[in-house]
Amino acid sequence: MNVVLIGYRGTGKTTIARKLSERLSMRVVNMDAEIVKRAGMTVPEIVERYGWDHFRDIESAVAAKFETEDNLVVDAGGGVIVRPRNIDSLKKNGIIFWLVADEETIVSRIMYDHQRPSLTGTKSFLEEVTEVLAERTPKYRAAADHVIDTAVMSVEEAVNTIVQIFADTKL
Repeated sequence: MNVVLIGYRGTGKTTIARKLSERLSMRVVNMDAEIVKRAGMTVPEIVERYGWDHFRDIESAVAAKFETEDNLVVDAGGGVIVRPRNIDSLKKNGIIFWLVADEETIVSRIMYDHQRPSLTGTKSFLEEVTEVLAERTPKYRAAADHVIDTAVMSVEEAVNTIVQIFADTKL
């Protein structure tokens, strides 16, 4: 059984995944890092050269790989929910935790991160976060087995909550 973390950028997926990995003695896998490894280039390079659809194709292949892998903490990219088949793949052997935070918290956490290209093009940073969250929230909600609000919980509180839910689910 895997622990899968989904949510928009800046909700704490990577930090919480690392802590969960330590607490649960499970290997952590960052989907974006797996995509970069497969493509042999950074996310911005993939998108610039081939477009978002190509990036999403690689992402789907990575998600499908986790159907048969076990004992992982999967740090899924923020857009993994764009394609329902990705969630189907991740749910086959995982419990999905949706990490949420309000827009202001997200913006404050990611405003200096230039590792991801813009999803909307010409909008301001806050406008982009607001627009993309509005579009993705129903998809995150539909995919989630559990919701963890990282704007009101410390990292430790979020990790403790996930560990407890995961332990209860495995019983």
